[in-house]
Amino acid sequence: MKANQMKFGTLQIGIVLLTLVTAAVHLIILNIQMVNIKGSIDPLFTLNGLGYLALLAAYFLPIPVAKNNRKLVRWVYIGFTILTILAWVVMGTKSGPGASLGYITKIVEAALVVLLWLDRR
Repeated sequence: MKANQMKFGTLQIGIVLLTLVTAAVHLIILNIQMVNIKGSIDPLFTLNGLGYLALLAAYFLPIPVAKNNRKLVRWVYIGFTILTILAWVVMGTKSGPGASLGYITKIVEAALVVLLWLDRR
């Protein structure tokens, strides 16, 4: 294996799966809820989901600028995830039947931060 080639193991699979879950929640589930409530998708949920997918691609795909700045991409990924959690807190946690999705998603995002923190290759 080349020195700059990434090893793909359990930790990396976890990062991919957790990212796909939170991206899907923002892109699909929350936007479906917004269409039912407001009649249109929510730009912030859409951008958040796309941001997760873009960071996932930058983190794992052999994109030269991202590959050459992997440590920076990792920190941006962690920061983006923490910012998502903080935005949810600032916007106000909701109670009721749909509230559990928010809490579950924040647990997923917190786990993602932990996995990214541990993935120091």
